[in-house]
Amino acid sequence: MADISPTPSSDSWHLSKSVPITLIFCLLVQAGAIVWTVSMMIGDIQDNKDDLIAVQARLARVEDAVHNQAVSMARIDENIKAIRQAVERMMERQQNASYEPPN
Repeated sequence: MADISPTPSSDSWHLSKSVPITLIFCLLVQAGAIVWTVSMMIGDIQDNKDDLIAVQARLARVEDAVHNQAVSMARIDENIKAIRQAVERMMERQQNASYEPPN
């Protein structure tokens, strides 16, 4: 009778009994730790993305407030200039009215 044992090239993968069970356990634990670490990283990335969106929205509101304040400051500055000019004209009129030319 011919020996029907498979040849090494057509052999399916198998595990030798000389491999300790602790090695297999350590590899499984390491694979679990890698999966856990990657899932934690993905969660942290998502949290950072959400925080970044919130910060961008807040920055947009702050930029709008700063722009509005700049417009208000320009208006206040123009009002102060107009008031200063009005006061100077009033002073000139008062000085001209109180000035009596010598006779």
